[in-house]
Amino acid sequence: MTLGCTAQPLSTTYDLAMLDLDGVVYLGSDPIPGVATALAAARDRGMRLAYITNNASRTADTVADKLRAMHMPDVTDADVVTSAQAVAHLMADALPAGSAVLVVGGEGLRVPLEQRGLRCVSSLGDSPVAVVQGFHADIGWRDLAEAAYAIESGLPWYVSNTDLTVPTARGIAPGNGSLVQAVRNATGAEPIVAGKPQRALFDETIARVGGTRPLMVGDRLDTDIDGAINAGIDSLVVLTGVSSLQEIADAGDGHRPTYVAADLRGLDEDHPEVAIDGDQARCGSSVVSVVDGSVVIESGEPSSTTVLRAAVELAWHVHDRSDTPVRLDGTLVA
Repeated sequence: MTLGCTAQPLSTTYDLAMLDLDGVVYLGSDPIPGVATALAAARDRGMRLAYITNNASRTADTVADKLRAMHMPDVTDADVVTSAQAVAHLMADALPAGSAVLVVGGEGLRVPLEQRGLRCVSSLGDSPVAVVQGFHADIGWRDLAEAAYAIESGLPWYVSNTDLTVPTARGIAPGNGSLVQAVRNATGAEPIVAGKPQRALFDETIARVGGTRPLMVGDRLDTDIDGAINAGIDSLVVLTGVSSLQEIADAGDGHRPTYVAADLRGLDEDHPEVAIDGDQARCGSSVVSVVDGSVVIESGEPSSTTVLRAAVELAWHVHDRSDTPVRLDGTLVA
């Protein structure tokens, strides 16, 4: 697989950007520099913006308030789609109306369940017909144990997402997937997953926001990019969150993004074709080469989209033909 290319900005090539939040739009309580301006430019070109998140700890309106406080362009509550909304939709379709469900999570999970007509309980003694789990910082051993007892009794198990980690302003922290793994270890059961990399969240987003030519924009290969591939849509990976440029270069066929950029400004750029000649790759005016097993810049600005595209494409080219991993020199990223 090679990178996709466009002769015009992605914001005019696609009509919907599905924007991951943590690591793409913000880190913790801080917006990533330049994001609001880049998104305003994309919106001005007619691109719809959907803010989607695997994090089920907060309600969509709370997330929208946060985005508005960060001056993201024209955000409405309906522009935010969470994995909790997606899992609530899955459960409402599968369970009788008004069913009791055992909830391991916080308000961000309970509210969309109640909006779908389900009744939230916290104990197996309340006769739930299913278990649902989503991230919340206050989840403890007793919550996980109650879920395990219910699952062991034969109840179906739904989870919002299985992200093992979540990026924060202080670093990488355990995510919902780490808590899900604890319940999996105790029960041996496998959950029904709504969030990325499964396609339910993508379907929920298109149903709520619209769009016929969607582009997934994310920072991690295992959820955002794999999820886009599972949903059959194109993707842009940015370098402001979890996955590094080296990890992108090391990605195997079937796990690779369609586009790569340093940050969301890549939405407002064209993505020229990469030409490879031996150990050298050219994209626009940027040229990179493989020297002693590392990709280095011959011409072009570090972190520019053309340099990153040339570097990734060249690394994939070498790896696919020789099964030899290529190091990406640190000077590629400013």
